[in-house]
Amino acid sequence: MAGDVTALFQASTAHSPSIAMLERAGSGGGGGGGGGQSGRITDFCIPCNPYFPTPAMFERLGGRLREILTYYPSGADTITAELCRTLGLNPQTVAMGNGSTELITWIDHLLVRESLAVPVPTFGRWTDQPMETGKRVDMMLLPEAHGFRLDPDAFVRFIRARRSRTAVICNPNNPDGGLLTKEQVLALCDTLQDLDLVVVDESFLEFSDDAAATSVVEEAVLRPHVIVLRSLGKNFGLHGVRFGYLVANPALAARVRSMLPKWNLNSFAEAVVFLLREHRQEYEESLRRARRDRQEMLARLSLLPGLTVYPSQGNFVYVRLPLGVDGAALRDRLLTEHRILVRECGNKVGSSSRFLRLVVRPPQEVRELVAALERVLYGGPVRPASGPGEGGPQDLRLVPASLPAPAAAVPAAVPVVGPMAMARGYTSSGTAAVDRLVSG
Repeated sequence: MAGDVTALFQASTAHSPSIAMLERAGSGGGGGGGGGQSGRITDFCIPCNPYFPTPAMFERLGGRLREILTYYPSGADTITAELCRTLGLNPQTVAMGNGSTELITWIDHLLVRESLAVPVPTFGRWTDQPMETGKRVDMMLLPEAHGFRLDPDAFVRFIRARRSRTAVICNPNNPDGGLLTKEQVLALCDTLQDLDLVVVDESFLEFSDDAAATSVVEEAVLRPHVIVLRSLGKNFGLHGVRFGYLVANPALAARVRSMLPKWNLNSFAEAVVFLLREHRQEYEESLRRARRDRQEMLARLSLLPGLTVYPSQGNFVYVRLPLGVDGAALRDRLLTEHRILVRECGNKVGSSSRFLRLVVRPPQEVRELVAALERVLYGGPVRPASGPGEGGPQDLRLVPASLPAPAAAVPAAVPVVGPMAMARGYTSSGTAAVDRLVSG
């Protein structure tokens, strides 16, 4: 399986291969030990809501499967009107698409002239789509030294220097989870009101701690040059359905709607949208659970020596691997040995293979991830230092992930980097406890 998996990732230039592709690649089984084992893949790669829809909703949708697959859906106007009733939006300000990617494509074709400015790293379609249609993409590198935080004033200066005509920000940003306040976003939109367009991609905002107070949906409809993009697949845990929406001034929203096919939304999207109103309570509870899980996941990952964990307001966590660890090799070993899929960010503009984006999952699955990382990175469990001879720095051994897996899973047989050698080449993680543990 290992060779097939590596080939799939190498062939995917901007995004990870689908779960279906990986399952097919691994269907032939594999050798002994943990490698090549069959079974369910634990997905820390694709960002979605693990708690929604509820089992009862899935059962209800399953009972209607023949009907959903057999008949045409209603027109997009009907489905959009129902979504707006549920969310309290004006249908004249909304356009629904077959996933947010379809809307990004039409925004590019209809509204982006000449150039687009975007901070990187970020969602790949905002860099790739305009280049595919011959636009200039001005990419402002988010500084790693500042935790990849976006400085709005610096972004404005960058746009003025490059004379970009469109600006895009993701709030929270993908992959690092950085979040601007509502006041910062609105100030940015108003400062750039001479641009053709400002897009605020809020695809992951529902997972943030205070989404309602951060969204600029209500303010966007009053500004003729602003579009807010939202994803339903991520929020509802249904990437396969492919549905999302944008909110904008009525004239701007109508311009996008006029180009969309009448049946651009499928019957599954319609069925889910018409279920939402009676399941809003379950949806809100799923978001609360996801937020709690993010805090626990951040805490658990922060205990791993040499791993830098960045604050996040998305449903994913951005981490920098210890010095000398190859993220692509780590990704392949986690999948082949532990059936855990992670997003290695070497093909993201502005990132490198030293970074992973890990999706927030339930606590039990996070414990499995941490155990797998300990096994691959350090050769076994790692305990925080609690005193001499009790899991302190002298017991830490870092196994370079670029090395082949141990033949008999014996950590002592694998070359290691001792604590003092690691300290000589180690750069600060920004977490004092981690720095003390690693450097001794």
